[in-house]
Amino acid sequence: MADGKYIVFCGVHFMAESADILSRPGQVTVLPDLNAGCSMADMAEITQVENCWEQLIAAGLTDDAGEGITPITYMNSTAAIKAFCGERRGVVCTSSNASGAFKWGFAKTPKILFLPDQHLGRNTGYAMGIPLSDMVVWDPFMINGGVTPERLRAAKVILWKGHCSVHQRFLPEHVDNVRAKYPGIRVIVHPECRWEVCQKADGIGSTEGLLKLIRNSPAETMFAVGTEIHLVNRMGKEFAAQGKKVITLDDSGCLCTTMFRISPQHLCWALENLAEGNIVNQIKVKDDVKHWARVALDRMLEIQ
Repeated sequence: MADGKYIVFCGVHFMAESADILSRPGQVTVLPDLNAGCSMADMAEITQVENCWEQLIAAGLTDDAGEGITPITYMNSTAAIKAFCGERRGVVCTSSNASGAFKWGFAKTPKILFLPDQHLGRNTGYAMGIPLSDMVVWDPFMINGGVTPERLRAAKVILWKGHCSVHQRFLPEHVDNVRAKYPGIRVIVHPECRWEVCQKADGIGSTEGLLKLIRNSPAETMFAVGTEIHLVNRMGKEFAAQGKKVITLDDSGCLCTTMFRISPQHLCWALENLAEGNIVNQIKVKDDVKHWARVALDRMLEIQ
């Protein structure tokens, strides 16, 4: 219930942080297993991003307030990164409204810094007509991000070198192989997949977008879906009654081990402790971080 004292979040760490950011005063957010994280979110550490921004300022491309570059972070990021974007006139986005966030950003500045998933950023920019030559990848482990000043000045989109460990496993040959094995099959993929995979696919969409593509298809249609295996399996069960077959794009694909952490046992343990008056695994975002992260999230909700 919205007026409950406790929010027991059976998801991953960055989402539990977002729940705490959006919670009412006095509400307590609990994550049943603190190991439930996101490798993508971990690829953009706040000191690395601050260092990147300082170098962009030194190059004369922006200032600390974000007058020259709009920072946009994917929801799959830490509260600190969301706050970083909020404080610099930036925004948070999801995979379904990333293009809206890009349009919003370009209406303010000539450049965008997109965190932390390079593939979502690249696929979104390309779909909007931005050529690959106008996008560069910032590697936080290289001097100056591994990008020359000339390339930075020419780029419209600066992509952080991060990715989803599950979606990056899908390769162009997986698309070729499944088409050869099942003539007529439709290949649909999540935009966290590589650009080369997305270009070979019949459709690209967020989780809801993928579901809509299958839902609106004729009966007897067969799909190979490039996303997390448990979601693919749920799709298969849901649409079997409509005579539609859904398989994974790659039989050897792995599940997201961090997303799959929380078990009924973890939940039971957390609830039993709360019943006894013990708060375990509380997720508490610092007030200053919470403020600016909330600003970035509120801006996201205004984007169509």
